[in-house]
Amino acid sequence: MAANVRNPRSQVLDVVLIVAGCALQGLAYSLFLIPHHFVPGGVSGISIIINYFANLPVGALIIVLNIPIFLLGLRTMGKKYVVSSLFGMVLSSIMIDVFHEILKIPAATQNETLSSIYGGIMLGVGLGLVFRGRASTGGSDIIGMILSKYTGMSLGFGIMVTDFVVISASGLAFHNLEAPLYGYIVLFLSTKVIDLVLEGWSFSKLVIITSTHTDEIADFILYKLDRSGTALRSRSLYLNREGEIILTVIHRKQLTDLRQFVRDIDPEAFVIINDTYDVLGRGFKTRLIT
Repeated sequence: MAANVRNPRSQVLDVVLIVAGCALQGLAYSLFLIPHHFVPGGVSGISIIINYFANLPVGALIIVLNIPIFLLGLRTMGKKYVVSSLFGMVLSSIMIDVFHEILKIPAATQNETLSSIYGGIMLGVGLGLVFRGRASTGGSDIIGMILSKYTGMSLGFGIMVTDFVVISASGLAFHNLEAPLYGYIVLFLSTKVIDLVLEGWSFSKLVIITSTHTDEIADFILYKLDRSGTALRSRSLYLNREGEIILTVIHRKQLTDLRQFVRDIDPEAFVIINDTYDVLGRGFKTRLIT
């Protein structure tokens, strides 16, 4: 039980990440999205569409439109998730109106392409930090979970459907086919950046090698690359032959040398290479905030 209790330092870090993430979201909307009426999907996208016609504050609209969604979420997702999402949603909405309605920060650029690119990147960083702080901003997340529960579709597909419908609706609302195209750019970039913030850059590579020359390959990894690894007993399903599999994690700069060595010593070797976003252990330094 005690192992699940997070220490005060971690809790403070979560709050810092959430506040910083909400502030970046507010800036993204004020500097790039609202001035050009870019719709990123979800409840915030609907709010920007309403703002276009009624000139009502986007942040306030987000809060109002989220009320029925959160009430549905209480029944579907439970109180704990809804409360944590409520905090992120309210804070990010307040930040949007503080920057856009109170401080009246002007658009960073009149170039729509640049705005969609940098707006998507900044929005992604902000959302990623909020998620790293173990919170959420509600909206599409909760709608996606509700659709997943009652329709059987996956969570990711439910969120994608929600955002796709909202962004596509912006083209009809604004009578402008370019509007949803810019919205898709914002959505794509923000999604990719969220993944980068959550997972980090791929600095290391996980390499799995099946070969009849495992001793030579192991020596190369140990003494030339100065890395270690694990040898596992294996059996080829096709050849029904016993052998070994080498599993090692190396820096991405070392991948070319290892790949070339394996190709030279055993052209028949079977090699699998995967991105590794974080490695805990001797010789590696974690790059993720936990």
